[in-house]
Amino acid sequence: MRDFLKHTLATVLGLFIFLGISVGGLLLLLISISMMAARDSAPTVRDKSVLVFDLSQTITDAPASASTRDVLNDAIAGNRPNVIGLRSVLDAIHEAAKDDRIVGLYLNGGNNPNTTGYATLREVRSALERFKQSGKRIYAYDVDWQEREYYLGSTADTIAMNPIGGLEMNGLSSEGVFFAQALQRFGVGVQVTRVGKYKSAVEPFLQNRRSPADRQQTQKLLSDIWTEILGTTSKARKLTPRQLQAITNRAGLLDPQEAVKQKLVDRVAYFDEVIADLKKITGQDDDTKSFRQISVRNYARVAESNRNDRSSRNQIAVVYAEGEIVNGQGATGQIGGDRLARQLRELRLDDDVKAVVLRVNSPGGSATASEIIQREAILTNQVKPVIVSMGNVAASGGYWISTYASEIFAEPTTITGSIGVFGRILNVQQLANRNGITWDVVKTGRFADAQTVSRPKTPQELALIQKSVDRIYDQFLTKVSASRKLQKSKVAEIAQGRVWSGIQAKQLGLVDQLGGLQDAIRAAAERANLGEDWQIEEFPKPRSFEERLLESLMGSSIEESTAIDPLTSEMKKFQAELESLKSMNDPQNVYLRLPVDLFIK
Repeated sequence: MRDFLKHTLATVLGLFIFLGISVGGLLLLLISISMMAARDSAPTVRDKSVLVFDLSQTITDAPASASTRDVLNDAIAGNRPNVIGLRSVLDAIHEAAKDDRIVGLYLNGGNNPNTTGYATLREVRSALERFKQSGKRIYAYDVDWQEREYYLGSTADTIAMNPIGGLEMNGLSSEGVFFAQALQRFGVGVQVTRVGKYKSAVEPFLQNRRSPADRQQTQKLLSDIWTEILGTTSKARKLTPRQLQAITNRAGLLDPQEAVKQKLVDRVAYFDEVIADLKKITGQDDDTKSFRQISVRNYARVAESNRNDRSSRNQIAVVYAEGEIVNGQGATGQIGGDRLARQLRELRLDDDVKAVVLRVNSPGGSATASEIIQREAILTNQVKPVIVSMGNVAASGGYWISTYASEIFAEPTTITGSIGVFGRILNVQQLANRNGITWDVVKTGRFADAQTVSRPKTPQELALIQKSVDRIYDQFLTKVSASRKLQKSKVAEIAQGRVWSGIQAKQLGLVDQLGGLQDAIRAAAERANLGEDWQIEEFPKPRSFEERLLESLMGSSIEESTAIDPLTSEMKKFQAELESLKSMNDPQNVYLRLPVDLFIK
């Protein structure tokens, strides 16, 4: 209640500010007050309820923090951003397994495809398997089963699909985007420096297709991830991996009757028939006329409330490093080198924090920012245990910031390694000249204008950049050798910019344990000798709705949540590629980064 009053007072203060700006401010602030009141009270769980898990929701590492626009959608239009944090999902499933009021779990398909990475899905899948071990049943239904959804759905005791639907089981692919011809056509010149035959991040700017080395490493990575999917899915369905692979090669997309015949689905049914069966288990909800249920999103608040009942001065700080690594503070969805370093420094100096779990989900980025973060990680690890938990990807700069941890955890499907360095230099000379723009420089030194984009770099300038790239690559090898206790010659063999799956990284000595975020948290408690006397604090702290509302409001618009069409989906992927270019802001133009596009589908 005290927190609610505090937030309310902050909101009232904001009211006076907004009254001078907009009449709509009063309405929006009243909405925020009502939302905060709801947030402070845990939902009611009725007896014989089923926990409902939306298979189409995106699961992020860090706690979901909706934008002002998303929150307004929720409050006014009744929509919610379909995003949830990983720990919220894991805690909800764990708590539901022990809760006598929860009699089962229902995996429900949605309209939008799931975009959650396979390492995250594997950790959720493990939680679902533990839920089944409690003796409670899991039910699953979707119209069209796709591989990501089915990877979770295969844990169910009963899998149903709509008569009009289909089941996708066709393997994994990774389709790269190449810009070389477009850049040439527009008159944008590209020069690169790199170390590592597998460091393919520069290839989209220079070539029209993958190099043999990149094709080799990508094929191996996909094969490792697919082997994990085949193994766990086939075991759940009482098939062999070979049988499932044969189905994949023969069919790819199965109709409902074929899916039942191949033992991938248990029954063909309409949605109302599935609901009717669930009603037999829970009874009917008099208000909704459906089965008694509570969503994972809402039940996570129950789990959080139960967790908060156990207070301790001993804190394990879970720090989320998610996104591109950029120099400076970074924007939303990025890892700002200065910002994350400051966060680690504050935790190092906080006596209540006994251990730090650094959750890394990053393809890397700025070499300078990675080094700034790593230095604070080293200093923190000298004072208290720092455990790294690798998510979907922890490569290049993501691996650089991880390597000096006390212990590194990765999932078998985590994309990691990519120990390599590249420099990328653009120039717009041809583009400008075509449009009548020229430059004329006056300088006092040979290399005074070396950073210009008005012309290509000279061979001497490229040699200087290559020297810097070589130096940083050598530092990378040295750091991995020292921190992982590997011979530098051995590190040089497994580096070369190559990406590895988590299971390969474990075999090579790049990670210590195979496991997820929860495993890393338990390891942190053990290393800090905390027993059961500890609690988790997550960082960075998400900004509250009222803070975001005070910062930026009137530019927001409200849109209905609709299924994403294929064209929009492709445009979003292309936009993400361009965003990766914008995030390359290292002051030395040197990067520790994964290939620009390694989207697996």
